[in-house]
Amino acid sequence: MSTDTLSHRHLFVPATDPGRPPLLLLHGTGGDESDLVPLGRAVAPGAALLSPRGAVLEQGRPRFFRRLAEGVFDEADVERRAHDLADFIDEAQARYGLAAPVALGFSNGANIAAALLWLRPEVLAGAVLLRPMVPLARPPSGRLEGRPVLILSGSADPIVPAENAARLAERLTEAGAALTHRTLPAGHGPTQRDLDLTTEWLAAH
Repeated sequence: MSTDTLSHRHLFVPATDPGRPPLLLLHGTGGDESDLVPLGRAVAPGAALLSPRGAVLEQGRPRFFRRLAEGVFDEADVERRAHDLADFIDEAQARYGLAAPVALGFSNGANIAAALLWLRPEVLAGAVLLRPMVPLARPPSGRLEGRPVLILSGSADPIVPAENAARLAERLTEAGAALTHRTLPAGHGPTQRDLDLTTEWLAAH
């Protein structure tokens, strides 16, 4: 495992199974570049792992973009940070010789991954979004051309309203994504069922 900066502080774990696509690991609020590495190893053994730290601090806690309140996003910052993250992915692909990664994001990380799908879809081969929300009120009209996306929502999630998750799924489908949306009997945190479904989905895609 190596630590480097490029335009984002990050961890990189080289592949031991070159047949697997790399994973882009995107942590939730208050996480860092090490948070989702165990999850990445569990759901995609042998895949290269690229795990950046969010560049925004909220009361000392890393995030990928600013918010104005719980569930209320600074959309100008969402767009700016999504483009910055896409540029980092380009840098990392050149540095490490990577194919386009599949994003695996949780909460705030899932939200920035959804923004990447709308704003810079060419940098991702697909995405697994754990407990995401709609990141932009008026998403761009870019086409995702069958890009595979898995959304895993929690029926008892106190942070993400069911309507919001459903709206995100609808908009990604309208943009052309090959979308699977599952709602699990869970809260906001990932469960073993999330890990099992993610592992199965990654193996199939």
